[in-house]
Amino acid sequence: MHPLERPVWASLTTHHAPLSEGNKLARRFARDVNLFASPCDDTPAALAALAALVQPGETVFLAQVPKIVIPPGLVEVKAGEIVQMVATRAMMSDTTGDILVLTEEDAPEMLELATLTEPGPFLARTHTMGTFLGIRIGGRLVAMAGERMRFPGYTEVSGVCTHPEFRGRGFARRLSTAIAASIQARGDQAFLHAWKANHSAISLYEGLGFKLRTEVNAAMLKREPI
Repeated sequence: MHPLERPVWASLTTHHAPLSEGNKLARRFARDVNLFASPCDDTPAALAALAALVQPGETVFLAQVPKIVIPPGLVEVKAGEIVQMVATRAMMSDTTGDILVLTEEDAPEMLELATLTEPGPFLARTHTMGTFLGIRIGGRLVAMAGERMRFPGYTEVSGVCTHPEFRGRGFARRLSTAIAASIQARGDQAFLHAWKANHSAISLYEGLGFKLRTEVNAAMLKREPI
């Protein structure tokens, strides 16, 4: 199976293994890094291993091309379809100078912006998953984009968001392009995900040169409190 079919598993078992926990059957990101988790496949043993990683009251997020099988002991809280897109042309990096590389010092503002705009699961240490770029106006972080899943040959563009007061200025386009360009510069294929119903985001990414590869199943699963 191509690693893009199970990008979470591919990431958890390669580049992001140090940020994860689990075993050869199932893994999840550390609880302050991200909500994503994945079984290695959909066999009963792998599903049981995944369920064992979820404590009472916790939720995890799954995203994979194969239909999601809910492990015994977990319940589905939310499900939907997302599209997976890959870059089909070389990206030109932004050189205007107002795009900044975000650091650990920016982490509280990154979390605040992501909590407000909800670009996807974003926790206290999500920023450690890869490079993040941002734009500040008057010293205030108003837009950002970064990297999420990463495995040999591929890196995901993610965390793209703009404060509502500063939308319509092209920040998302510029930051997405800059992140994709940096991914390509190290020899990786840039890819991304968007909710299937988010037509504005899909249109933006198509304009940047991303093309639909496949549809991906997504689900948030929870273990009920004791």
